[in-house]
Amino acid sequence: MQTRNKMFDDLSQLMTNAMGVAQGARSEAETAMKGMIDRWLADRDFVTREEFDAVRAMAQKAREENEALKARLDALEGQNQPS
Repeated sequence: MQTRNKMFDDLSQLMTNAMGVAQGARSEAETAMKGMIDRWLADRDFVTREEFDAVRAMAQKAREENEALKARLDALEGQNQPS
């Protein structure tokens, strides 16, 4: 009977160790995959959200300035037209 309990204890210990190894392998695989994805993204010319928002704000401001200048030019051209 004592031998049988020893066998179950050994089997239990073996399974516990196997689970620890599996969790370690999973963690390493996740880390490796994250590293690969980070490198792949870094090799691409993607911009951050902050950079995108800054350029978008600059474009909006330029668009508004262009509209104001166009309105001003139209007004000046209207003054120079013979009646």
